[in-house]
Parts: sequence; structure tokens; C-alpha cells
Amino acid sequence: MLSNICKKDTSELYKTPILQQTAFWSIVKNKIGFHSIAINFKWNKSSLYSNILHDEHIHSDILVIIQQLNKTDCIAYVPYGPELEPENEFQGIFLEELSECLRSYLPSGCIMIRYDLRWEVYWASEFLTRNNDQGNTYVPSIRNQEFRLNFNTVNWNLTKSYTNILPTNTLLLDLKPKIDTILERMKPKTRYNINLAHRKGVSVRTAAIEDIHIWYDLYQETAKRNGILLNDLKYFKAILTAKSENTKSPADVYYLIAEFDDKPLAAMFLVISAYRASYLYGASSNDHRNYMPTYALQWEAIKIAKQKGCKEYDMFGISPKADPTHPMYGLYRYKMGFGGSIFESLGCWDYPLNHEKYNLLKSIEFKNQGYHIN
Repeated sequence: MLSNICKKDTSELYKTPILQQTAFWSIVKNKIGFHSIAINFKWNKSSLYSNILHDEHIHSDILVIIQQLNKTDCIAYVPYGPELEPENEFQGIFLEELSECLRSYLPSGCIMIRYDLRWEVYWASEFLTRNNDQGNTYVPSIRNQEFRLNFNTVNWNLTKSYTNILPTNTLLLDLKPKIDTILERMKPKTRYNINLAHRKGVSVRTAAIEDIHIWYDLYQETAKRNGILLNDLKYFKAILTAKSENTKSPADVYYLIAEFDDKPLAAMFLVISAYRASYLYGASSNDHRNYMPTYALQWEAIKIAKQKGCKEYDMFGISPKADPTHPMYGLYRYKMGFGGSIFESLGCWDYPLNHEKYNLLKSIEFKNQGYHIN
């Protein structure tokens, strides 16, 4: 059972490998106009896991981002949280009780709590999810997913969102082996491209806020090439300038640029939180793509993460399987070449607080194919 729930300063958020649940992420979001709150709580271990011989409390917390829709209505968004992950049979009960306890800490006009769950899908362990290199996957219907998560809850109120905000499928590289072993585990073509970039004379440097225009030019070029929506420049400035050293959950940001003859060819943001490094954003030029600058970038990022003591590298976002029709298939092919294992999470789940307004919002989301609040 949950106990001792209380609000605390976001600077007191516990250290975690989940970047989106850190004080650093709260600072980034505040810089671009979002309000965030941190909630601390204790939970009985026996209410989260089976076969507990000696019960004790688990201390945890949660970062909640408040998204205003208008003067009165808002959404409470929990990016990749809560970090605390119960066993499958206790997950719905845990989310229900947490949601009801959160009510009093949220604005009166809050329509819903949206959890962007980083929890691994339960069918990953219950079914043979990938039986060949094509990544064939069994996915239960939405109705079955909702039945499963709401089982044993009181209100039967957890609803699968129409859209996921943060990636539900990502690739995790194990950084614990020696750097040579990490390289050996990559696909031959990837190793070849890393060496090719080096032979062509591509170099990688760590840049600062003064070079943010280089990033944004490459980013706009990439967005136009791939038909994706642009984030405002102030968002990336916020990532580079967020100061979280005096918090319990800081993060290190590395802005890397790959160049040839002083001409920028690609750039990326690497962020390290606790023992995990994350490839957050990347962009590349249309020029000299055959020089493989993005491979040089990733290899440099992996080496930096390894030097900083990271245990894993999150390549952040791929298609769920090798489907050439999927818009993220190119990322799938590119990232899979670096080795690692696919991690699939449950994605966004809603806990409505105002059902009338929630149903209206959900219809708008369905019509617009997603209301992105990240």
C-alpha cells in the first residue's frame, strides 16, 4: 500500500537512468514554458511483488509535467514514469492507487494523468515475440491489454492512449564489455562504415551553445528530407543550457558534430544520466552522406559513454520490427547494426479524472492522430 505521499522540490528527484524522470529534465521543460511537480512516496514491497518473506517500504518518486490546454484545463503527463515497476499482476492496482493519491496535488482543471510507461511489455516474456531476424511480434489487442492492466482494480479506469509520445521500441547496447568487444558485436557493415568515416577524414568534436546554429541547420535539413515536424530552436538551447549540478539527479550533455574539412556533416545530442547514456537527437546533411558521418558520431558517443562509466547506451527509438513500410524502418536498419537488444515498453496509458472532458479530448486526438504533449 502507498503511504507518506508528499510533494517535494524537483531538485530532490532521485538519481535515475531514466532521463525524463530527472531534475535535469524538469529544468529543460521549465525553460520552454512547462510547469512540473515532483511527488515522493513509499510503498509496501509486498504490494508490488510476490513471494516477499520480509516486507519493507520502497521509497520512490515521480516527475509530472503539467500541460495547459486552455485557461482552466490541463493534462498531467508522466514521461517514462513511474520508474518503480511492479510485477505484472500488481501494475494496474499500483497505477490506480498512485493516480488517486495524485489527484490532490494536481490543478483542479486536470482532465487526466497520462503515464508514458517505460515498463517492459508483459507479452515479451509470455510469448515467443521474435522468432527470426525480421522481428515478428505478437501484440495483444487494445481490449485485451486494457483488461489485463485493469484486472483487480477498483475503478477499471486505465485506458490505452490513441498515441504514444516517447518511443515504445528502443535499442539498448551493453557497455559493460571492453570497447573492442562492443565493436566486435556490431554488424560487419557497421564496423566497415565506422572505419570508412575515419579513412575519409571525418572528425568528431564536442561543441557548445555558440555552435547551436550548426545543429539547427542540419536539423532543418533532416526534417525536410524525412518529412518530420520541427522542434523550436529554444528547445535545444534549453537542453544545452540546463544547469542541474546542484540537484540529486543531474545529467551531462554532449553536443557532438561530425565534420569533413571543417564542413559540418552531422550532429547529435548525447545525454548521460546515472549509468545510462541516451542518443537523444540526431541530424545530418544531404552532402557527403557516403562519408558515413553518422557512424563516426555514434562510435564517438559510445566511447564517451564508456569512458564516463555508463553500463548501457539507449539508441532511443526504432520501428517495432523490420517493416520497410514503417516510417522508422531506416532507423531500425541503422541502429540494429550497432548490436544491442530491442526493448519494448507499454507506452502511453491514461487515467481520466474528468470523464466528460477526457472523452472529448480523446475524440480530438483520434481525429488529429495524436495530441503530442512531450
